[in-house]
Amino acid sequence: MRWYSNNVNCTYLSVCFLSLQIALMSVTVFPVRLLLVSFLMLLAWPFAFAASLGRSEFVIEPQSWWRRLVDLCLRVIMRAMWFCGGFHWIKVKGERAAPSEAPILTAAPHSTYFDAIPVTMTMCSIVAKLESASIPVWGTLISYIRPVFVFRSDQHSRRKTVEEIKRRAQSGGKWPQIMIFSEGTCTNRSGLILFKAGAFIPGLPVQPVILRYPNKLVNTLHPALPFHFKILWLTLCQPHNSMEIEYLPIYTPSEEEKKNPALFANNVRKLMAKALELPLTDLSFDDREISLSQGPLRIYDYSCLLEFNQLMRSLGLRAGTTALALEEQAKRARKLQGDRLGLEDFAQFLNLPATDILEQVHSFFDQHGVGQIDIRHYVTALSVIHRPLKPMDTLKLAFKMYESEETGEILKEDLAVIFEIMLGVKEVDLTVMFLALGGPDTGRITYGKTAFRFLSILKFVQNYELHNFIQKFQNFALECLDFKDHPRKFCITHRTSCNGNKQDKDS
Repeated sequence: MRWYSNNVNCTYLSVCFLSLQIALMSVTVFPVRLLLVSFLMLLAWPFAFAASLGRSEFVIEPQSWWRRLVDLCLRVIMRAMWFCGGFHWIKVKGERAAPSEAPILTAAPHSTYFDAIPVTMTMCSIVAKLESASIPVWGTLISYIRPVFVFRSDQHSRRKTVEEIKRRAQSGGKWPQIMIFSEGTCTNRSGLILFKAGAFIPGLPVQPVILRYPNKLVNTLHPALPFHFKILWLTLCQPHNSMEIEYLPIYTPSEEEKKNPALFANNVRKLMAKALELPLTDLSFDDREISLSQGPLRIYDYSCLLEFNQLMRSLGLRAGTTALALEEQAKRARKLQGDRLGLEDFAQFLNLPATDILEQVHSFFDQHGVGQIDIRHYVTALSVIHRPLKPMDTLKLAFKMYESEETGEILKEDLAVIFEIMLGVKEVDLTVMFLALGGPDTGRITYGKTAFRFLSILKFVQNYELHNFIQKFQNFALECLDFKDHPRKFCITHRTSCNGNKQDKDS
């Protein structure tokens, strides 16, 4: 949930008042509410467990009287749980369509786990990670509503999920409605990001559902607390939490939209953004992952990588990228030994026609404007946008393309280029890093296990091991690398370098 002061002049007194309110609620109301919410969730568990026994996950049977009674009890218990959590009344606008009229409800914006409120009020199915079924208590409640589970480690999971959504949607209302948060991830509700196409591939009418939280809240997040607990804590510390659910009219796709799910999704997104009075943003779930990269090799400037990701999505290459496909492309790139590829050769490498969009991708890696690129740069960038939260996997893949077969080393200059692509920066200088590693600067480095390089008769010098060295730093890029527009170049205070010595930031 996005915590902010909405249409309020946050003067010093108002901030103090709200901070005092949360402090008092934290020691009075919060523990009572937390106890009641936990009790009601535990109370709901046996009902959900009993109703799920002996039930087929693939066929809808006629619902017996006792299952209907259990369903009613669960709705009452869950509504009581939200009431104890401060959602005393929930404003509902519009009318929910019947499953036979609109088998899919597409909800947005998705910003918090309190978006589960409309799900528990309607008992609609949802799309959920398979891992969520194993969560104690809550997993049983999720399983009760017959979700479409996504197994993210299965490379065919996306196709299977879409097929299951399509099968249920085309059942003529026999299956429960599926409520899909089409953004595919949580946002801060400042705009609508690109919708995933899953809800729109069946080409059937959908009913847009928009969610609002018109609360006047102040950002008092405590940095030492886990993020999810912060949301729960601040919510339960509010005297009342407002929420609005609005069911918009059913959207029936045109023939063109049925053939083009992306167009269908975008038109529904525009309709919902207008109702929410929010802007549209051409960012996607993948873009969010890029912007939230963490760790020693977190992306410093992701603007170019976001643009590259959008181009890859336009080419249709983003969805088909897997770890296995990256490994295969890396092997092919290694065989080229750094040979430069023109546009036609690049198109042949990707087995694509030489279109204008492909030319834009090619120009991304044409450093000197000569119409030739090193395909290893492209594969490295593709790995970054495919797994932005696993930079060490990308670094390892890049080493495989550049390293010597005999020693496993790569050149210092090649490593600088790899870091430039991974971090989204320019003119990387590795001098500080090599000084911190200790020993002579041989201009070569290995990724993993220490290797030995024969320099002269009976003389061996131990190579530098990069993998373990990087893991020692919380922000390796800022502490151990120099690059254009590095933050320390604009400071005059002292910093501790990655070798532990004091350095002037403007030196």
